[in-house]
Amino acid sequence: MKTHRSLTPRQEALAERNLYTAIAALRDAEEVRAFFRDLCTPAELQAMADRWSVVDYLNRGLPYREIHHLTGVSVTTIGRVARFLAAGNGGYGLVAERLGKWHLHAARAAASAAATTAEPPAPGRAGAQGRRREGSRNG
Repeated sequence: MKTHRSLTPRQEALAERNLYTAIAALRDAEEVRAFFRDLCTPAELQAMADRWSVVDYLNRGLPYREIHHLTGVSVTTIGRVARFLAAGNGGYGLVAERLGKWHLHAARAAASAAATTAEPPAPGRAGAQGRRREGSRNG
């Protein structure tokens, strides 16, 4: 993240909060579109759109490589989205749920992803479960 040497951490936090307040003041998708097109570069918009497009596929339990083939989003970015979906701030899940994109599989996938990042499986215990998890991660 870019740091502003002239701003205190408190000023940076206030600026960030003001941005969120501005976004929350927008009334519909067209207003949000206009604001984001003024605010962001085309590359920034594409990066955000790419990340968001991955959420539904992850919730459905698709393997990373299949998501890559469907979206063109890099496996690295897909992995980043998966980490934040499983153990981030809850934003992806909140919006996906409100938009009806949260599938029953999502809770299992998030729990599985959190378990795989927390601790590797004990030797001899991975079995089919470990292969399935690895397959969906690298798949």
